[in-house]
Formats: sequence, C-alpha cells, structure tokens
Amino acid sequence: MQQQTVLVTGGTGFVATHVIVQLLQQGYRVNTTVRSLSSQSQLFETLKSAGMQASQDNVQLIEADLLNDTNWLTAMQGCDYVLHVASPLPMGDPKNEDDVIKPAVEGTLRVLTFAKKAGVKRVVMTSNFGAVGYSNTDTSQVITEQSWTNPKQKGLSVYNKSKVLAERAAWDYIHSDGQGLELSVINPMGIFGPLINQRLSAGHSLLRQLMSGEMQRLPDINMGIVDVRDVADLHIRAMLSPQAAGERFLALAGGTMSLIDIAHYLKKAMPQHSANISTKALPTWLLKIVALFNPKARAIKPLVGVYRQASNQKARTLLGWQPRSNEQAMLAAAQSLVHYKLI
Repeated sequence: MQQQTVLVTGGTGFVATHVIVQLLQQGYRVNTTVRSLSSQSQLFETLKSAGMQASQDNVQLIEADLLNDTNWLTAMQGCDYVLHVASPLPMGDPKNEDDVIKPAVEGTLRVLTFAKKAGVKRVVMTSNFGAVGYSNTDTSQVITEQSWTNPKQKGLSVYNKSKVLAERAAWDYIHSDGQGLELSVINPMGIFGPLINQRLSAGHSLLRQLMSGEMQRLPDINMGIVDVRDVADLHIRAMLSPQAAGERFLALAGGTMSLIDIAHYLKKAMPQHSANISTKALPTWLLKIVALFNPKARAIKPLVGVYRQASNQKARTLLGWQPRSNEQAMLAAAQSLVHYKLI
C-alpha cells in the first residue's frame, strides 16, 4: 500500500510540530507549508529532539503564504488530507485589526479553495475556544460545540475575533462552493503540555511569567486546559473518522484551573522550581487600572471573568478521544520550561 501524504500548514508552530510528530509515528509522509525554506534545519532538529528521524524522504517543506496563491496547489498535490493549523498570532494589539483578521479569513478560504482543486478529501481546521464560548452568558449551562462567540462582542481580542470569523467563513464555504470537500474543526482551550524546542507558545509564556515570579499578583483567570499531544491526536482522529465530517470538537481535559490553583499545584509538584511562584490574588479592579498603561496587563484583561465550563463529551464519544488531565498537561509544560532553561 502506498504511503499516504498529509499536508500540515504552518509546520514550525507549536501545535503543528506535535501534529507532524504523531503523523510520522503513524507512518504518514508529511508536506508542510512554511514562510521560508530556511526553517528546514530547525524543524528537522525539533523533530529529531522528539525522537523522529526527519528527512526529505518523509517531510517535504513548501514555501507558502496565507495571503498568496503561490505553491498551495503544489503543496496539496497527492494529499487526501489537509490539517490547517497555521494562523497569524499577533504580539500585542495590532494597530489595524485587518493585519490579523485578513490573513486568518483569506488564508482559510485559500486553503479550502486549493484543497478542493487538488481533490483533497477532508480539511481539519484548528480554530479555538474563542470562536465558541466567549459570548456565553448563562453560567448554569455547560458550553458545547453548539455555541458561537459573537465577533462583534465588546472586549473580544483581535485574535479571537479572527478565529471566529475564519471559522464562520470556512463553514460558509463548505456549504456553498465547497461541495464534495469535507471539513472538521478543532476548538482547543488553553494549550499546554511539553515544548519540543525553545520557542514559547502563548500559554507557556504566561506560565513562565508565573513560575519566574514576574507575575507577583495573580489575576482572576480560570482556564480550560488541554495537552498539546492530545490536541494533535484529536486532529488525526478528526482526519480519519467518518463521523467527524461536518463537525466541530471542543478540545479540553475537562473542568478548569485558576492561576491560583496552578500556582498551588506547581508548588506542591515541583517544589525545587517553584520558590518564586506567588499565590497572591490580583483584584480585578486593580488589573483594570494597571491595564491602562501596562501592555501585559492589557493583554490579560480579556481573559478575566470569562466562563469556561465546557464539555469534551463529543470528542470522547464520537472519536474515542481520551485526553490527559489538567494537572498532567500543566506539569509537562512546567517541566519543559525547566528542561529548556526558560526559567
């Protein structure tokens, strides 16, 4: 039987790299899009550190940009599946929100359009919880995949707005021009678990601030958490399962942890690395004042007070997904920060 090839977009990203590792473990060949072919040696090194022998025989890099048609058809040639993981992640608030929204929406539509042209069977798209649960006002109800965030909601970050608009555009395309192409969407909560190189994800950056003592007071943030290895596994399950076509799946371990919960847990689990961790609360009224002149506080403010009790039942039942616990994901993340000397 001929080895199948899967296209993974944004191959040097945190989630995408873990996806590539698991695809290689399962015997697939991987095409992956990158902004520059100069990142090949770095990607191969990262895959090697995760125990995978990567070479041009099993991993092919293709230079492609979400805002440009060049090379997308080439990247998808001979692929049954596309895992669209790439998404622009702004550092701080951009001056113009279109700098983030345009590549997210146009890039998604570009990937779907070329996937259909190339005869791809199914696209699995990485969205996020920001596209699902940020407009939920009924805290007596557990959030499910039926919920949608209102993109016009006051206080919604540009990043979350871009994710909801990109996901909406994807479903609209499938229901109109995309007949014959299947779509599944993964909506992860806060992604932790192990780093496999020194590049910090957004979640690990927050955790580093906590563990280094830079965050002396902890804001009222409750997080739904998921291990990156389980996010990668869920992408592959959604790629292969007949039941996943036309469905979206919330990816979370179950329940939530507050920053104070995480601080207490790490102090107990990693006493030798937690001397600087604060367990003091930061009142929300004070955070709002600090956010007026502090960019880091401003970035955290939209996370405060968001209701995050959501269900992972659909992924468990339909796809047999069994995620690690919140504590396992957080411990693996903290241990990898220590391993890479990032704290």
